[in-house]
Amino acid sequence: MQKIINFLDRVGEKIGVLVSWVATLLAIIIGLDVIIRYVFKFTYVWMIEIEIYLFGMIFLLASGYTFKYEKHVRVDVFYTKLSRKGKAWVDLLGGALLLIPWCYVVIVSSWYYGLSSFMIGESSPQPGGLPALYILKFCITLGFVFLLLQGISHMLKSIQIIFNKN
Repeated sequence: MQKIINFLDRVGEKIGVLVSWVATLLAIIIGLDVIIRYVFKFTYVWMIEIEIYLFGMIFLLASGYTFKYEKHVRVDVFYTKLSRKGKAWVDLLGGALLLIPWCYVVIVSSWYYGLSSFMIGESSPQPGGLPALYILKFCITLGFVFLLLQGISHMLKSIQIIFNKN
């Protein structure tokens, strides 16, 4: 079980590093856009769309990484007062009853959403906009796959805590 947890955590960590580079790229592109806009008094539609795509990708693809470090939104009304095993039970049941089913629904529906976009060759409706809008739509699927993998790792850690004899 620990090997699976380690593998899933490594995958999550690698994705987090990749997304941090996407954030760096986004900052550079925004900086260039600002310079072009205020110095030369114009902008490119494709540049604005790249900013939007990268911003969306950061949030979608980093969801598993965020979950790994427990920086996601959580309602801690009762959770903080629970014992370590109590928290593990909440995490295990929450993962099994909420996270996994929700990830499944989003993965399946977003896959068809991205696939239909790919099949019609959907691109930006803006003149001068980016082609391949389906890339961003497939990022929804990927983001939820990464969240699911990290959720499975978290559930396995919860099982270890629950059944630990210490």
